[in-house]
Amino acid sequence: MKELDIIGRTEQANFPELMLNKVFVKVDTGAYTSSLHCAFVKQVDEDHVEFEPLDSSHHSSGKSFVLPIIKKTTVKSSNGETEKRFIIQTKIEIKDKVFDIRFSLTDRADMKFPILIGRRFLANKFLVDVTKKKH
Repeated sequence: MKELDIIGRTEQANFPELMLNKVFVKVDTGAYTSSLHCAFVKQVDEDHVEFEPLDSSHHSSGKSFVLPIIKKTTVKSSNGETEKRFIIQTKIEIKDKVFDIRFSLTDRADMKFPILIGRRFLANKFLVDVTKKKH
């Protein structure tokens, strides 16, 4: 069995393709999917979505991006509401390693952390020590 890096319940991560650096993320083993707060999300054609990651209250680059839609899904939030979301794929750098990661694009403006890392990404990459945090 390979040795897994240990991360805390919050971590600092970079998103090179989205020009976001040193962003604090919440690690949530209760969430299956990772989610990314966006200032806006707009489908531009059958296969692509335009979005601006984060917003002015977070470490936004102020740029919008157009990426392929990996899939469309319905997500049930922690408050029980369902929402249709686009799933995109990008890169995350965490613990000096770069991985592919899929995010659902959503409005997390009311949340303390604009980015949530779910267990689908964490599986077979990291162990989570809930006593550790970066923020």
